[in-house]
Amino acid sequence: MSAQRSTRSLYSLFRRAISYWLPIAAAITALSGLFYVVAQQIYRQSANDPQIQLAEDTAAQLEAGAQPQALVGSNKVDIARSLAPFLIIYDDTGNPIASSAQLNGQTPSLPSGVFTDVRKSGDDRITWQPQEGVRSATIITHFAGPHPGFVLAGRSLTEVEKRVDQLAPLVGLGWLSTLAGTLVACLLVQALSKRES
Repeated sequence: MSAQRSTRSLYSLFRRAISYWLPIAAAITALSGLFYVVAQQIYRQSANDPQIQLAEDTAAQLEAGAQPQALVGSNKVDIARSLAPFLIIYDDTGNPIASSAQLNGQTPSLPSGVFTDVRKSGDDRITWQPQEGVRSATIITHFAGPHPGFVLAGRSLTEVEKRVDQLAPLVGLGWLSTLAGTLVACLLVQALSKRES
């Protein structure tokens, strides 16, 4: 009989602890998800920073009359393998006129709709995937001057995506640890309050 009473008492204690813990668990889950999204966005947005300066500086030089090929240089960047930043300069109709970017030996093609959007807004920031497994953080800006056109500055997202992949298990571990810790705390509080009563 006492064993039955003890089992019921433990079950009652566990049920009360769970009822207190469930809202805490929901809050922990929401905050963990929010933390992951915020951190992922910080990683992704910061990947644009060097390209913003590169695109804007290049556009300013082109408006001042600089030659596209002189700004792009002679070095070619294989965007499937290299982490180096790259430039592509287009005329006002969206045809490439100078490029340091190469993919499979050619200048990769940008979807034509991008130029329409940039012409309206002045610039655009996109994740460009010209082929499977090749992803770049790119800034496209329009420039005026005697020979208007577009500048694309890009850089591989490989390292950023590795950091994002590492972020998920870390957040997951923190989430599980916090859930377990708060559950144990709720059980202890209920056990102590029962003993005092």
